[in-house]
Amino acid sequence: MAYSKSSCVVALALLLFVALAFTANGAKLSARYYDKTCPNVQRVVRSVMARNVAGQPGIAPAVLRLFFHDCFVNGCDGSVLLDSTPFWDSEKDAVPNASLRGFEVVEQIKSLLEHDCPATVSCADILALASRDAVAMLGGPAWNVPLGRKDSRAAHKDAAEAGLPSPQDNLTALVSAFRERGLDARDMTALSGAHTVGMASCENYRERVHGDGDIDPSFAETRRRNCPPSGNDGGMAPFDEQTPMRFDNAYYKDLIARRGLLSSDQALYGSGGKQDGLVEMYSRDGETFARDFAKAMVRMGNIRPPKGTPVEVRLSCNVVNN
Repeated sequence: MAYSKSSCVVALALLLFVALAFTANGAKLSARYYDKTCPNVQRVVRSVMARNVAGQPGIAPAVLRLFFHDCFVNGCDGSVLLDSTPFWDSEKDAVPNASLRGFEVVEQIKSLLEHDCPATVSCADILALASRDAVAMLGGPAWNVPLGRKDSRAAHKDAAEAGLPSPQDNLTALVSAFRERGLDARDMTALSGAHTVGMASCENYRERVHGDGDIDPSFAETRRRNCPPSGNDGGMAPFDEQTPMRFDNAYYKDLIARRGLLSSDQALYGSGGKQDGLVEMYSRDGETFARDFAKAMVRMGNIRPPKGTPVEVRLSCNVVNN
């Protein structure tokens, strides 16, 4: 799969912005962080992602989702990748993370990098790079990823249970969740556009299609066929039924047509004012959406673990070092 034509433009536009990023310990992140210590890191990540996405395209949105769920809990520290231990429950076991997948792809990348440059590249950085490549391989923008993150030495299941946005969240709750992480309404609206790819299970959109009045009737009827009022939580539906595996701006067109799959999707449109203006702008201008999404991904990737968090470069992404 090829990168989009806008990739180079977006990457160049982000060069100055990238320089403003910081790690958990205050040191600057840099897109050139591994130039001397592991110069092939980006090639390795891209090649593993390309091989997996070619065989299973759904891996791309899955890896992108992993990055979101990592950064929203304790910052971008790779904690979502950790298995349970006698000392903590894995974030993988939190209810909002029950359907996460793509962990094996991150481990494949880590294994190759440990061979090429041992104990050098963090799992958090691998996830940041892999999510960028996932977007690009689906036809979306590429950007320069600031690097130099470290991996947490603990997981935070309770924080995942409490802190991740819910499919039923209203606009106020969404704005608050993003603001707590240093992201504004424009970041939130652009990042929500990640739902232009991927699927959701019935349990996440059941309330929307069976009881929400702010929905296109024909869309609701179609979705109800695979999602009865109770049971059968496995019924999957695409967020964007027009181009479910192409990273474009169709998601915003769906919101204007009242065809957002999740209640939290549709919450972005209908309140009036600047919020509706953002959705309408992205629905008309795919290039602006791509540029804002790339900037927002860098900002989200800058979310740091709390000061004093024990960190390291893990040798395997699912367990801490001895």
